[in-house]
Amino acid sequence: MVRRMEIEPIAYIRNDFKEKFGIPRQSGLADRVESRVEFTGKYRNPDALRGVEGFSRLWLIWGFSEAKFSEWSPTVRPPRLGGNERMGVFATRSPYRPNSLALSSVKLLRVEGGDLIVAGADILDGTPVYDVKPYLPYADAFPDERAGWTDGAQELSLNVEIPDSLMEKIAPDKREALISVLKNDPRPTYQRDSERVYGLHFGDYNIKFSVTDNKLTVKNIEEAQK
Repeated sequence: MVRRMEIEPIAYIRNDFKEKFGIPRQSGLADRVESRVEFTGKYRNPDALRGVEGFSRLWLIWGFSEAKFSEWSPTVRPPRLGGNERMGVFATRSPYRPNSLALSSVKLLRVEGGDLIVAGADILDGTPVYDVKPYLPYADAFPDERAGWTDGAQELSLNVEIPDSLMEKIAPDKREALISVLKNDPRPTYQRDSERVYGLHFGDYNIKFSVTDNKLTVKNIEEAQK
């Protein structure tokens, strides 16, 4: 018997990722970026968070709300493979999946005003969250297991260069967060043009940068239009 289940958001993400471009490809890569898990309605209940402060990490189950497609495909083109090779959708973490659900491990910083403040989320601002579960190291961590087609593929860590005159435009409490995003190379895997200037909307700022070899250089920083 086919059983359908309806789910509704219990919370929404609030952070500085205002567009998909630049969001880390996995949770934990930009570990200086803070996000608020803002509970809503009946789920904004302190009793529901009782005991959560005893855990250092949490799992967030959320929805790819910006993944637009008319029908699902059994195969996708992972960016890590340059977009040139297809893999089965269930062998990837692609947003283009039957139920558009995602799973992220985040660091719990604190409970604040009935919400959760976490670090390392790879989630767009305004994204719906459907569940929160504690991360259990003894049951959830298997670092020596195989990782399929991603085995041996290390995330690139760039050297980030931001002139002092531009860094001064960034609020002090946002500087390390910005660097943690930039060092993971926000560019699409299939774009490696050293002459191109890219734009990243992060929080209240538009960041213009270029990348040559292993160095990312910020060219300009402007306040984003609201």
